[in-house]
Amino acid sequence: MYRLQEKYNNEIKQALVKEFDIKNPMQIPALEKISISVGAGDEAKDSKVLQNIVDTISLIAGQRAVVTRARKSIAGFKLREGFPNGVKVTLRAQNMYVFLDKLISITLPRVKDFRGVPRNGFDGHGNYSFGLDEQLVFPEVKYDDILKTHGMNITFVTTTDDDKEAFKLLELFGLPFAKGRE
Repeated sequence: MYRLQEKYNNEIKQALVKEFDIKNPMQIPALEKISISVGAGDEAKDSKVLQNIVDTISLIAGQRAVVTRARKSIAGFKLREGFPNGVKVTLRAQNMYVFLDKLISITLPRVKDFRGVPRNGFDGHGNYSFGLDEQLVFPEVKYDDILKTHGMNITFVTTTDDDKEAFKLLELFGLPFAKGRE
């Protein structure tokens, strides 16, 4: 069992039950999955750059990323149905906890002028999203292997529908939120 998973089972569950007065153990908020996505934009037309993004995200996530394709054509975006437009990977179980630990303890402290992740990334249904500006903050990414820098969106999906419960869950995991109003 991984360190954060063990921490969730031993400490975080009890803290959440105590704070939110949860009677049913099935209603205790939990982290369901973490999704990492990159919108490739114009870079998707170049197969080498797209493959480089797939390789980078796979290296960061610890499992193979997949190319997303357009579902329908949109002339304004010069996009045709079936054309590649991004890369995504969904982490669950053990891989999710490994990535979360790496994100909190190694990656976020390496972000330049980091003051915490924004508090306004909750969607009203207990899920939290934020973005990183470049992939080079991850320790496994080598600058010489990158063809083009890109950002990424990271989404935490929880089992709760309440943003306050989700905020407390992520805070107990150690996600460094920016100081300020809640």
